[in-house]
Amino acid sequence: MKISPTWVREFVDLKVDDLKLAEELTLTGTAVESIGENGVFEMEITTNRPDCMNHYGVARECSSIYDAALKAIQPLLPQAQGKPNFAIEIADAEGCARYTARIVRGVKIGASPKRVAERLASVDQRAINNVADASNYTLWEMGHPTHAFDLDLLQGGKIIVRRARAGETLKTLDGVDRKLSPDDLVIADANRPVALAGVMGGFDTMITERTRNVLIESAWFDPVAIRKSSRRHGLHTDASHRFERGADFGATSLACARVAQLILESAGGSLEGEGIDAVARGISRAPVPLSRAEVLRILGEDIDQAEIERILRRLGFGVTSGRPMVAVSHRGGPLGTGGARAAVAEEAATYTIEIPSWRLDVEREIDVIEEIARVHGYNRFPNTLPAFSGSVIEHTNAAKDARLQSRALALGYNQAISLTFISEQDARQFSAAAAVELENPISEEARYLRNSMLPGMLEMLAWNLNRGNDNVRLFETGDVFELSGARVDEHKQLCLGVTGNAEPANLHRPARPYSFFDLKGDVETLLAAFEHQSLYYDAHAADYYHPARSARAVMDGATVARFGQLHPEIAAARKLRQDVYVAEIYLNRLYQHSLRQVRYEALPRYPAVERDFSFIFEDRVTYDLIRGAVEALRIAELRKFVPVEIFRGGAVPAGRYSLLLRATFQSSERTLREDEVALWSSQIIQALQALGGTLRA
Repeated sequence: MKISPTWVREFVDLKVDDLKLAEELTLTGTAVESIGENGVFEMEITTNRPDCMNHYGVARECSSIYDAALKAIQPLLPQAQGKPNFAIEIADAEGCARYTARIVRGVKIGASPKRVAERLASVDQRAINNVADASNYTLWEMGHPTHAFDLDLLQGGKIIVRRARAGETLKTLDGVDRKLSPDDLVIADANRPVALAGVMGGFDTMITERTRNVLIESAWFDPVAIRKSSRRHGLHTDASHRFERGADFGATSLACARVAQLILESAGGSLEGEGIDAVARGISRAPVPLSRAEVLRILGEDIDQAEIERILRRLGFGVTSGRPMVAVSHRGGPLGTGGARAAVAEEAATYTIEIPSWRLDVEREIDVIEEIARVHGYNRFPNTLPAFSGSVIEHTNAAKDARLQSRALALGYNQAISLTFISEQDARQFSAAAAVELENPISEEARYLRNSMLPGMLEMLAWNLNRGNDNVRLFETGDVFELSGARVDEHKQLCLGVTGNAEPANLHRPARPYSFFDLKGDVETLLAAFEHQSLYYDAHAADYYHPARSARAVMDGATVARFGQLHPEIAAARKLRQDVYVAEIYLNRLYQHSLRQVRYEALPRYPAVERDFSFIFEDRVTYDLIRGAVEALRIAELRKFVPVEIFRGGAVPAGRYSLLLRATFQSSERTLREDEVALWSSQIIQALQALGGTLRA
């Protein structure tokens, strides 16, 4: 947001230069990110401070920082003539608590004065005409949105603030015909909607060169109602930006009067009657009690009573001193800090703090203390470390997290973090679990808490590919959320995402693309960190994986991972231009196993004996079945059993394959005899023949 320091100085007399001013504002939380060539501040105003989204609000901050008087905005208006022949009706008190209007007759539409146009240009606002610019100028000056109607185009001599009726439409100032919803709050005349409340005015009643009589409106609208309408219609305006964050209930009359003053100065005319002020309900702010002892306890510094009162009054708070009370405090720091401190009894003042109408973010005593702290200056508090009498307790799974992270990094993966929110389509596509829908999503495209880590991983891979980074390895650890009845369950997962080459090109060979087997090796490396009795892989992966290049890992009877190449149709739909491999590791199941401990075992002193077996199997017989059959023999001296070669075609019939297997026998106590090895070899042959295998000669 752009703020002109020249404009700010109109309301407060500052002795510092702009550079120092920018530094001091930033230290108090009203951050100046940069200063433009024209000297205008580019500011970052947090969403809870709409009162600072204007020059007068920033001037108020300066007043508190430098203890300088703040000049009030006091519109000078001529004597009003007659009584306004116009009515205001608020039919929806929840949506609109207050609506104020003023009438100016006999105006002449033209260009704005040079001073107004230059001020607007300094904050990147385009001058339109003297009436529209008066409203815009007031918005940037004091922060309260207003709007001007062509009075002669309003039908029935009245304004009604109500919800839209089914089937109603409104052509807004941008020339778009919008179909209204009964949830939309609208400003209507006697017959039709003429503005989308708090968002944008209507085309049919806008100010033109033919306008002679003007109705100025200023209101307080419910932030939630304005936010919903703004998002529903895809309209984000300067007015909606402020109304969504909370406008000043007490500023409607002042804003109307200020716009009227600017119109009379630049467009002429006369003021008809006093302001029309309709109040449907009050917005009351309960006073907040403040104890100086609590200020000391929280901030750790005994801030002078006069300083506390000065800061709060400069910020616009009402301060009423109460009777002093005896309180126990710890000088030199907050309670429990910096070792033992002598407790002293002192008389601590108490206050009743009246919250100004523009500070909707202040509700409790701690909020008031924060105001004191930031204006006093966080940089002025002494650096002290809090005392700690307990001990650091490591998270139950911290060691397991660290082991997986170190292994993933060693494999060449980079850790990444994605958003926790996903779309409805992704929630359905990548998980069978019911997703949790948000009541206040950050966008309509991300309305659900993620029930899978894959959507975020695919977004990150696509982001890299779209920027020319073709070789990517990422991993992310996080929670997924599943709706189980009325309960939300959280499960921790680790997700891998890979695309590109497994090995780069060099002088001797071209680059080797990453394959399913590379991913399987990475998953095996991660799972090998945990103790287990059995671990096997099968083809039972989800349907969003490539059917022939995916697998499931089952550890001690529980599925701990699914991985493989992303299904080509899904990759094409997401415009991923090269093969993508992903893995999901279910940490809530994997962490039921303890970490594998490194154990020393001396190398055997006696020689090993190898035997090869060549079998023909049907395609239905997987290596997991073969390995399981051999392991079931429980031959203690069988140290290794691995596949060496696989062959299809030639003399091997269709639907079958030839597999060369190698067994290694070894004892740590003695040299093996030939008859023992022959017996074990015979047992292996019988076990494999039981699977339907045929021993080749």
